[in-house]
Amino acid sequence: MEQISIAGQLFQYLITGITVGSIYAMVAIGFNIIYDVTDIINFAQGEFVMLGGLTMVLFHVSFQIPIIIAFILTVMGVTLIGILVDRLAIRPIRQPSVLTLIIATIAVSFVIRGAAMFFWGKNPFDLPAFSGRNPITFYGAVIQPQYFWVVGFLIVVVIVLSIFFDKTITGKAMKACADNADAARLVGINVNQMIMLSFALSAGVGAVAGIIITPISLMEYDRGAMLAVKGFGAVILGGLGSFPGAIIGGLILGIIESLVAGLISSGYKDAFALVVLLCVLFFKPSGILGNIEISKIKRF
Repeated sequence: MEQISIAGQLFQYLITGITVGSIYAMVAIGFNIIYDVTDIINFAQGEFVMLGGLTMVLFHVSFQIPIIIAFILTVMGVTLIGILVDRLAIRPIRQPSVLTLIIATIAVSFVIRGAAMFFWGKNPFDLPAFSGRNPITFYGAVIQPQYFWVVGFLIVVVIVLSIFFDKTITGKAMKACADNADAARLVGINVNQMIMLSFALSAGVGAVAGIIITPISLMEYDRGAMLAVKGFGAVILGGLGSFPGAIIGGLILGIIESLVAGLISSGYKDAFALVVLLCVLFFKPSGILGNIEISKIKRF
C-alpha cells in the first residue's frame, strides 16, 4: 500500500508538472514566433498571458458573456494589443540594436502591467473551470478536469501553427523573413506586415495560455513577469527558435518544479529548474534542439 501511495504521489507530481509545463511551453512558443521572424526577444510576452486571463474574467464573469464568445473576444482583444505593441513600440525604432529592442519590450511590459493594475487592481481573479471542478481520481492522483483543457489547447496550438507555417503562403512568407529579410523584400514580401503578424500570433497564443491557466491558479496584474521568465527559460532550455524545443523545454521545467516542490520544498523549485537549465547550456549552449547561431539581430 505504501508503494502504491508513493507511486500515486509521483504520478500526481508528474500530471501537475505536465500541466504547468504546458503553459510554459505556450509562453515559449510565443517567444519563438516573434524571434523566428524578427530575431527580437519580446520580454512583454508574459503580459499577453496576464491580459488573456484578466480580460476573460472581465468578459465572462463581470459581463456574463457566454464562455465561447468571451474566449473569442479575449483572444481578438489581446491580439489587437500585440499589433499595437509592434506599431507603437517596435516599428518606430530605426536601426535597432539588441539593447534598444530589449529596453523597448521591457518598457512595454511595465506599461501593460501598470495599466492592468490601474484597471483591475491588485487582487487575484478566478475564472470558472471549463468542465467544472469535480476532480478525477486515477492511479492515486487527483486530476482536475481543467488539466485536460490545458494540455489539449497546447496540442491544438502546436498543430495549427505547424499547419500555418508549413502549408500556407503567409506562413512560408514569415519563415522567409526569418531566413533573410532583405531577400524576402526582393521577392515582394511585405516584411513589416509579417513582423506585425508575428506579434499578433504571439499575443493570441499568450491570451489562450492566460485563459486556460486562470481557472487553476488565478490571475493578477503582476503574474506576467514570472510567466515570461519561465517561458524564456523554456525557450533557452529547448533551443531558441525551435518550436519542438519550446515544448520540450516547457515540459521539463514544469515537471522539475513539480517534483522538487512535492518531494523537497516549494521554495527550491525555481533554484533546481535554474540548475538544470545551466547544466544543459553548459554542455549544449544552443539548448536541446536549438541552432548554435542565435545571437544575430536583424535590421528592419
